[in-house]
Amino acid sequence: MVKVSEIMTRSVITIRGSAPVAAALQRMLQQGIHALVVDRQHPQDAYGIITDTDIVTRALAFGRDLKRLRVYEIMSKPCIVVNPDLAVEYVARLFSNTGISVAPVIQSELLGIVTITDLLTHEALLSNPQETQLTDQIDQAIALAEQTCQTFGKQSQQCVEAWAKVDALQTEWAYQTQTRLDQTAYDAFRASNPDALKLEDYDNWCSG
Repeated sequence: MVKVSEIMTRSVITIRGSAPVAAALQRMLQQGIHALVVDRQHPQDAYGIITDTDIVTRALAFGRDLKRLRVYEIMSKPCIVVNPDLAVEYVARLFSNTGISVAPVIQSELLGIVTITDLLTHEALLSNPQETQLTDQIDQAIALAEQTCQTFGKQSQQCVEAWAKVDALQTEWAYQTQTRLDQTAYDAFRASNPDALKLEDYDNWCSG
């Protein structure tokens, strides 16, 4: 699973909120980038972001003077940020759900920036998608669960915990692929092994 920290750009170009928008645009053009992170005023302050789209839709579209207009007037603050340990598939889903194409990477401090271009140009994401990884993990987890139940018994804690891991992986696969699961692997196991302890029974047993 590829993390944000593996594809993000660590060198982040920033700008002050008080700077003219013209300066922000010039910096973007010089650096060949589409967004600037807006510096915080103090440690408790939130980061902001200004993009070339902001300049077009919030300034140029209304005939604003970019030399007089300030960054803080059209920036987004607080901006949407991501954790460096987040799987990149979730960043893609975040971009899709919010309509953004860039986000600062923050964990206590500004670590980098991740863009939609980073997602589209990272070879591992295209050659080894998470759907394939999850399918392999599910197959391995099912085999392990079946073996665990044979070793410790179908009523054992180990058996149920092993199938709970399968359930978690299948749930994630269903979410990632937007697929409805009519029957999980554990449901199939229960159908062929009616004496096996149910996950919900085990949860009740453990809780009290």
